Amino acid sequence: MRHFFILIALATVTFSCNNAAKKEVAPVEVQEVEEIAVNYESFGDKITDEAVLTKEAMIEKFSNLKTGDTIPVKFKTGVKEVCAKKGCWMTLDMGEADAMVRFKDYGFFMPKDIAGENVVVEGRAFVEEMSVDEQRHYAEDAGKSKEEVMAITEAKRTLSVLSNGVLLHRQ
Repeated sequence: MRHFFILIALATVTFSCNNAAKKEVAPVEVQEVEEIAVNYESFGDKITDEAVLTKEAMIEKFSNLKTGDTIPVKFKTGVKEVCAKKGCWMTLDMGEADAMVRFKDYGFFMPKDIAGENVVVEGRAFVEEMSVDEQRHYAEDAGKSKEEVMAITEAKRTLSVLSNGVLLHRQ
């Protein structure tokens, strides 16, 4: 008998909860928003195109770096050149000087045919003195002639980025 009363009490509570007053909701008017889709191909770590520095802002950051300084960055600019052998580095348009971009732990490579395309690069920016041997190595990778490679005779100050992720803008 006791179980019978408990069962009736539970049924009453359940039934009374289901009979709660239901409010009518007016239909919401939907406005169409024009959305501009930006198509990116992602390489390396997943990164976003949010909080991205302009090329000009990045040039200013590079101008304040001394050899050995390192800062985290994310910026957008154009690709000037990519390693012709396997896409293991690229140079970016930074105005008067280019920036050399290498990829963290050689964990990813870029397509070799993207010169002139825009990219968003995230990583650590720094300035280094690039040796003659290293410059010659990159010149050979880029497919430069033997004369152009041998014309490199002095170390040079290089704007560099060790990138963990790149977004390639596809139109």
